[in-house]
Amino acid sequence: MTVEQNVLQQSTSQKHQQTFLNQLREITGINDTQILQQALKDSNGNLELAVAFLTAKNAKTPQQEETTYYQTALPGNDRYISVGSQADTRKKQYKPTRTRCATVEQTHYGSKDKRDMDVIDLTGDDKDDLQRAIALSLEESNRAFRETGITDEEQAISRVLEASIAENKASLKRTHTEVWSDSPNPYDRKRQDNCPVGLKNVGNTCWFSAVIQSLFNLLEFRRLVLNYSPPASAQDLPRNQKEHRNLPFMRELRHLFALLVGSKRKYVDPSRAVDILKDAFKSNGSQQQDVSEFTHKLLDWLEDAFQMKAEEERDGEKPKNPMLELFYGRFLAVGVLEGKKFENTEMFGQYPLQVNGFKDLHECLEAAMIEGEIESLHSENSAKSGQEHWFTELPPVLTFELSRFEFNQALGRPEKIHNKLEFPQVLYLDRYMHKNREITRIKRDEIKRLKEYLTVLQQRLERYLSYGSGPKRFPLVDVLQYALEFASSKPVCTSPVDDIDASSPPSGSIPSQTLPSTAEQQQGTPSELPSTSPTPRSFIHKPFTQSRIPPDLPMHPAPRHITEEELSVLEGCLHRWRTEVENDTRDLQESISRIHRTIEQMYSDKSMVQVPYRLHAVLVHEGQANAGHYWAYIFDHHQERWMKYNDISVTKSTWEELERDSFGGYRNASAYCLMYINDKEQFLIREDFHKETGQKLVGMETLPTDLREFVKEDNQRFEKELEDWDLQLAQKAQQEKILASQKIREPAPSVMTAQTEEPEYLEQPSRTDLTKYLKEETMRAITKASSEHEDTNPETVLQLAIKLEYARLVKLAQEDTPPETDYRLHHAVVYFIQNQSPKKIIERTLLEQFGNRNLSFDERCRNIMKIAQAKLEMIKPEEVNMEEYEKWHQDYRNFRDTTMYLMIGLEHFQKKSYIKAILHLICAYQNNKELLSKGPYRGHDEELISHYRRECLLKLNEHAAELFESGDDQEVNNGLIIMNEFIVPSLPLLLVDEMEEKDIVAVEDMRNRWCSYLGQEMEPNLQEKLTDFLPKLLDCSTEIKGFNELPKLPSYSTHELCERFARIMLSLSRTPADGR
Repeated sequence: MTVEQNVLQQSTSQKHQQTFLNQLREITGINDTQILQQALKDSNGNLELAVAFLTAKNAKTPQQEETTYYQTALPGNDRYISVGSQADTRKKQYKPTRTRCATVEQTHYGSKDKRDMDVIDLTGDDKDDLQRAIALSLEESNRAFRETGITDEEQAISRVLEASIAENKASLKRTHTEVWSDSPNPYDRKRQDNCPVGLKNVGNTCWFSAVIQSLFNLLEFRRLVLNYSPPASAQDLPRNQKEHRNLPFMRELRHLFALLVGSKRKYVDPSRAVDILKDAFKSNGSQQQDVSEFTHKLLDWLEDAFQMKAEEERDGEKPKNPMLELFYGRFLAVGVLEGKKFENTEMFGQYPLQVNGFKDLHECLEAAMIEGEIESLHSENSAKSGQEHWFTELPPVLTFELSRFEFNQALGRPEKIHNKLEFPQVLYLDRYMHKNREITRIKRDEIKRLKEYLTVLQQRLERYLSYGSGPKRFPLVDVLQYALEFASSKPVCTSPVDDIDASSPPSGSIPSQTLPSTAEQQQGTPSELPSTSPTPRSFIHKPFTQSRIPPDLPMHPAPRHITEEELSVLEGCLHRWRTEVENDTRDLQESISRIHRTIEQMYSDKSMVQVPYRLHAVLVHEGQANAGHYWAYIFDHHQERWMKYNDISVTKSTWEELERDSFGGYRNASAYCLMYINDKEQFLIREDFHKETGQKLVGMETLPTDLREFVKEDNQRFEKELEDWDLQLAQKAQQEKILASQKIREPAPSVMTAQTEEPEYLEQPSRTDLTKYLKEETMRAITKASSEHEDTNPETVLQLAIKLEYARLVKLAQEDTPPETDYRLHHAVVYFIQNQSPKKIIERTLLEQFGNRNLSFDERCRNIMKIAQAKLEMIKPEEVNMEEYEKWHQDYRNFRDTTMYLMIGLEHFQKKSYIKAILHLICAYQNNKELLSKGPYRGHDEELISHYRRECLLKLNEHAAELFESGDDQEVNNGLIIMNEFIVPSLPLLLVDEMEEKDIVAVEDMRNRWCSYLGQEMEPNLQEKLTDFLPKLLDCSTEIKGFNELPKLPSYSTHELCERFARIMLSLSRTPADGR
């Protein structure tokens, strides 16, 4: 065995040991390294058993020497570890002398019995035991790899995930997965201009989309992937497991990136790349992966792939791996152990930060960079122990892993931390750099001193603001003011109980001696004392006013005996004391504010703002520890705006929206991973330019030749889909045209009918009532016109009748009516007038009203009808735009339909038929929103419809939850059917308009109702159904999903519609609705 092989094996063994500790820490939430090492030792390296030991309720805290905690940090132990919480993914060269020792020890212990080899004490100072453990780990790792082709790291991840699942009873195997279904219309899937391309969710793969989009939008990373070519030696036949796994993944990743660059599709399918990853995770394809875990694995594979290429291209020099250079940095661990100082360098990738107990990112970093007590670092003689971390080399891309999950040992399951954590758009890391450690230590000491002083000042201020010794305390300024008011009150000479007549009746009537003026007025008429007395109210105290204080009693307690001299002295003292307290309070508050500003500006000097890192991406998780949804906010550095990448949906966003969703503390959503990039390394976001012309390359121009051809072929397939769809629509239109021509050939009732066809809403199935309504109004206008004009010429009568009808409708349109009286429903012209339609539209509509064939019941009406029809025929196409005319009448039909949807929905809501109600209310809201986009009087009150839609969903959600809680299989299934068919498709409709705060709160309430079950014990079949359903509920995509079947509207006459609408609106006015 060569020295290089020994080095690699020793590195791998230590890498796995640290990996196990990190995984135990992440799963159990225990940060004490001693406890974790002891549990790992007791379980003989079996992480499943270790988790069981640590989560058992009667587990004892392992006792271990303090030296064990720092053993790996002793001088000379120049190891490489990952500070990631899932797996260590980097390698480092070790000293050959130590490697030879490992080889010797491996030979020495090679013949030992397995029982002896399984129990090795790694906690002591015996180096033989450590070497023996390394040797055994190498041997076991090599044997497992030869037998299964799977590395220890992959097996460990699989075992830990399985143990966590079994322990928590929270992520059971799902029977179904949530997969996006494509719209049959390819134009719905067509990319708009240069909008970024989304990624299809192919079964709980939002974690994949969030990470891949964040990396893809790093232009340097994108270039590396697109221009990657496999090593020549591996192109024909992979030589080992890594090549067999990594090279196909790199091929699919290149194809995926190329489609994200040049596809004509709105979103692309990442299934092939995802399938390779799922195989590596040993996942069944339905379990949601962890972003941190996936990112570790992805970067590990990319590093291996680029390492193979780098080794092939090196010319005697040490190969450079671009993945290492992009994502990995180094820090120096400086510490003291029992008075002995040590230093060693370590590499890191994703840097983990604890969230609990911190308010912002800098506080998290300060806590992560200091372990133990650091006072001893500056002194030579101290027995205390502690260590600091200092960055010596920062990667261009710096990723922080926010630990928002902790293991609740009492409940035996992980829980999510929803605490608020703020982070800046630009993060200055100068204070954490090794080169600045001296000045940083000085500033830290100063901050510590200021915070101690701040604590004292805050305690003093609290004494002023909460004065007193009892349970109730008040500001001292107010106490002094109350004392001053008491002293200044008019003194009284009697006891507060002496002037009350004990014989007074319980009714509360006032004794006569307390009302001398009243008694004098009523001496001769004692019978007038009761409340029925005609005497003015101001002189009579009636029984119902017994609690009212008589006018001659003091309103407040007052001192009984006080001299002017005493009052003067007391007032002077209280005034002076109050002024002193106010000044002291103000001084304390100003001092506290000044110290806060000093602390905030401690690192703002020029020397400490030289290492800026700009926020590039925020990966957000919404939900609980066991289920949830991921999406990403990514900064477009060239457009200087934030974009939200939510699976297939890619939309513009803002920093305010990012704050709301990412900081936490507001909803169940919070940032889980922060990706910062060095603001001075412009190559990370530099666009491509043509080498000769210098022109910027965009889109397909940036792709290598092979990928350009690949994308062209995919675009051609998509264009074929569009052509096929167009052909299908053309054939359908042709068939409809043929059917229509056949109908035209059939004998019509009259030629005039075909020429003067009325709008559809005038031809409801219940024709009799509607025609009667129109005939009455039209006949009234004709009769009035005939009586007011001597000329009986039908044309003259028609003109006057139209003017009279128009005047009546204008009057209706101008009336200020309550919601239950909506004259727009009475006549289309009222709707047109209120929405300022062109005059020609109104004139033609009125002509059609008077040209209605159903008016021909007498000679006069028949003549007027014929003249109106003749005038309609004389209207030239250029005089009235028929396309615009039809558009106005279609809007009116939509308004009537919206009214019917609203009316029926509200009727069902009042009958508590919420399933029927919600479909009608959703249709009403969507139609109404479209109408209101054209004008404020085109539709109904949007807030009212929104309120009842929201209330209906909340009641349906509560009903479904109650069915689920029943535990009965049939009722549980019915509850989930309600959620899947009605609630889940409705949520995007509430979330699409993020300005409606009440809708967002309602969505959170509904989600929280179901997420609350995650902390409860339930039957396995219920848990399985819950974990299958929750990702659908927590999916934050605003992509609208259709309902299975929309409600069909019945036919109503105008009279019936107006009557029912008025009745339902009146009932609402009697029932106050919150939010209306």
